[in-house]
Amino acid sequence: MSPREPELTSAVSYIPDQYAATSGRTSRASQLAVELATEKKRLIDELRELQAENDDLKSTTPVGTTDWYVKWVATFLSVSGIFLMSAGLVMQGQVAYVISAVGWIFVGVQWSDRAIMIGSSISATAVAMDLVRALTN
Repeated sequence: MSPREPELTSAVSYIPDQYAATSGRTSRASQLAVELATEKKRLIDELRELQAENDDLKSTTPVGTTDWYVKWVATFLSVSGIFLMSAGLVMQGQVAYVISAVGWIFVGVQWSDRAIMIGSSISATAVAMDLVRALTN
C-alpha cells in the first residue's frame, strides 16, 4: 500500500448524523463538511467493494513455483504435440503429448487435484499405447 492510499481497515470518523440535519442556523461550511463526510464514506465503501472484486479475480494458482513452471511447460508440450500430430509428425507429437501428460500428472499431485491426475493419466496411457504399437510394428 502506498503512502497516498487510505488505510481502509482503520476506523474512519464521520460527522455524526445529528449534525447532518440541515437547519437554518447551520453555516454553509458545516453543510459542506457534512456533504464531504458523506461522500468520503460512499467512496470508501465503493473502494472496499472494488478491492473485494479484485481479490476475487486474482489467480489462485501459485506463481514462480516448480509446479507453475511444469504447468506451463506441459501446456506448451501438449499444444505442440497436437500440432505435430496434425502436421504428420505423429511420433514426435505423441512423445511431446505423453511428456506433457506426465507433467500434468505431477501438477495434479502437487495441487491434490484428482481430476487433473485422472484425465492426464488416461490420455497419457492412450497415447503411449498407440506410440508403443507404432514402435513395435
